[in-house]
Amino acid sequence: MAFFLDDILLAPVQGLVWIAEQIQEQADKERMDEEGVKRQLTELYMLLETGQISEEEFERQEEELVDRLEAIEAYHKSRGSL
Repeated sequence: MAFFLDDILLAPVQGLVWIAEQIQEQADKERMDEEGVKRQLTELYMLLETGQISEEEFERQEEELVDRLEAIEAYHKSRGSL
């Protein structure tokens, strides 16, 4: 009976923990999405080519995206998945 009561009382906390884990997992997937970063780079080049962003803005965003790609590559290498 005590275990059943504990389960009932802890269910909301366990639910919140599960939701937090799911959010973290999705954030990690998005952060480590190499193809997504490459798509963003392609879009960035298109914006520069069409004059929709300045050279300075392009360089700033390009540097951020290249840094993300390098971090993703290092992560995969450290896990031996490349």
